[in-house]
Amino acid sequence: MSASSTAPLAPPAPQATDPRMTGRQKLVLTLLLGAQFMIAVDFSILNVALPVVGEGLGFSLSHLQWIATSFALAAAGFTLLFGRVADLVGRKRLFIGGMVVLGLSSALGGLATSPEVLLTARVLQGLATAAVTPAGLALLTTAFKEGRLRERALGLNGALMSAGFTAGAILGGLLTDLLSWRWAFFINVPVAALVVALAPSVITDSRPAVRPKLDVPGAATVTGGLLLLVYGLTQAGESGWTTPTTLAALLAGAALLVGFWFIEKRAAAPLVPVHILKRRSVIWGNATGLIAFVTETSLVFLLTLYLQEVLGYSPLATGLAFGVLGLGTVIGGTLGGRAVGRFGTRRTIAFGGIVQAAATLSLVALGTSGGWIQLVLAATFIGGIGNMLMIVGFMVTATSGLPDDEQGLATGLATMTQQVGITLGIPVMSAVATARMGGATGPDAVLSGVSLAVLVNSALVLAGALAAWVFLGRREVRSPAG
Repeated sequence: MSASSTAPLAPPAPQATDPRMTGRQKLVLTLLLGAQFMIAVDFSILNVALPVVGEGLGFSLSHLQWIATSFALAAAGFTLLFGRVADLVGRKRLFIGGMVVLGLSSALGGLATSPEVLLTARVLQGLATAAVTPAGLALLTTAFKEGRLRERALGLNGALMSAGFTAGAILGGLLTDLLSWRWAFFINVPVAALVVALAPSVITDSRPAVRPKLDVPGAATVTGGLLLLVYGLTQAGESGWTTPTTLAALLAGAALLVGFWFIEKRAAAPLVPVHILKRRSVIWGNATGLIAFVTETSLVFLLTLYLQEVLGYSPLATGLAFGVLGLGTVIGGTLGGRAVGRFGTRRTIAFGGIVQAAATLSLVALGTSGGWIQLVLAATFIGGIGNMLMIVGFMVTATSGLPDDEQGLATGLATMTQQVGITLGIPVMSAVATARMGGATGPDAVLSGVSLAVLVNSALVLAGALAAWVFLGRREVRSPAG
């Protein structure tokens, strides 16, 4: 026999398998996702309790919306700035510091005895959210290398963020009915304390290799521009698009954002380098993400009007009805990472948008009888799955193909997109519904306004899906092997 025939057989080549998370990665993921879920809950937990809060603290009806708007303005306006601050001082340090502020401001809100104290607490909660969210997301993306593990982590993050918004409505109704609206604040305190206690030993810090400088002119213009833009759109939903306050805020906000672009082109250490803003994946990934958050959060608002003003549901029953939406978003989030790995971001976003648009469009058929709740439950469940496919595809697209030293910027942009979308959706769709109602009241008028806004909502989602298909192109983000 030849020497080659007597040699031992070579072992079979190992087959490619999906990478698995280590025990430490699972612990990091649990801690970061828990913090992000709590932040998402804060966006909506007071929505169904606003009338009760206003009555308890003496808010006038016209000023009641500021309980939500004060939080949203701070959260959306300062996110991009804090995304850069995280790169300067360390993402772990900013994450923990933000959680401390979130816990303390929640305690202040729960103990508030006047409108001024409550609004102060809400602004501080918004600032804490603007710090924690991009820092936490940057810690998440650097803890998992680009590929299937990161896509899985981002899918779970997106699912919990969206589910948290829905869970906030349910939890707010339960706490308000069973205990007090103050527990919508107090519930944050032990969660924040647990995260602060565990984070120092669990999370590994990440920061750029070279410490960047803070672009003060860029930070001032983008923060001011976002604050004015969000304020203007909020005023549009409250008092109309043609009022002097609305127009002045929108024009000034747009001017500052244009100025931000020219400042960044000339800055030695720009807040957001222009080459990132020119990347197709960043532009269109964030555009589709903005549409996904604008449409789904505003749909919750529109259906709240329908359930309470047309069908006569209580705040608690309204919150519980959105439970199926939360279930759909969790399912969509768990499927999103796999869909991106198998089909790519372009197809995942486009398919998810078409599913969401079709489910939303079916709600145009809603009527005034109680039996229509079945359509609401089915459409929100299916639409929630589609929405989460869009969101996961957006997160992967907007944060892929960039080095770790630019992850703080990328996640800051993605987080800003998310929070601006959540903030803008309600005033924009409220303005559409209010214009259709024309000052009329009653179930029929509300149903007419909601139906038109739902139609606009569906068309916007479809436009986002088509834009992703056309502009993301065929050179899309996919999971690297292994």
